[in-house]
Amino acid sequence: MGVDKRSRAIAVLMMTARYTGSMSLLLFGIFLFNGAWHFVDLPLSTTGQYFWNAGLSALFFIQHSGMVRRSLWARLEKHLPNYTHRAVYTIASAVVLTAVVSLWQPADSMLLQLHGPWRWLTRGVFLLGLAGFAWGSLALKYFDAFGIGDLKAHLKGTTRQPQQFSIRGPYRWVRHPFYLFAILLIWACPDLPPDRLLFNVLWTAWICIGAHLEEKDLVAEFQAPYRSYQRRVPMLIPWKGPLAVPADQSDPAQIDS
Repeated sequence: MGVDKRSRAIAVLMMTARYTGSMSLLLFGIFLFNGAWHFVDLPLSTTGQYFWNAGLSALFFIQHSGMVRRSLWARLEKHLPNYTHRAVYTIASAVVLTAVVSLWQPADSMLLQLHGPWRWLTRGVFLLGLAGFAWGSLALKYFDAFGIGDLKAHLKGTTRQPQQFSIRGPYRWVRHPFYLFAILLIWACPDLPPDRLLFNVLWTAWICIGAHLEEKDLVAEFQAPYRSYQRRVPMLIPWKGPLAVPADQSDPAQIDS
């Protein structure tokens, strides 16, 4: 019995999303750890390099933040069914992120270079950030980074259950642990040329702005339980310590009791 065209297309989309997503994240991790490399050298002045790199960053910010808006997907619903949204988003993000790390123009000068224990300390913070991502992923019961779950569910003739609001792991400390760990990875660099400083400032600012925008969507989705969560847990800096959560997390509103 042959495979119908729709199932074959979904399978291709699954493989593409998983492959491009994984590869782009690997390249981005190497970029953050080792710094920019000379994939493509463009004949630009120092000022031109700054504008070029800022433009690459802006391209990713627009794509990444623009494609999470529900209004965009509502307009595309006729052409892209709901179960493909996460995978298409992953592929688009992977392509743009790969372009950023491949076309980034590194500077020839160095603003700061750490040595000895300080260098090892920054490397340790980087590993801490990676461990934090793993911790956050395990804390999410239905974590699906590349949208594969929606596609698999559609092939089975079912729909994937929506993410439930629960408070586990790093979510007891901050409301956006992935953003916190991303900031740690960004700044855990013992070598700081001007282009990396530009990258760090732009991407940290975008993460903070994105966290505030995402809060609006989360309040709209979860309403009162999330507003209660906002009052009890910091957004990015874990200055309050872990939130005491009841053993039964089926009703997140219990955190205010």
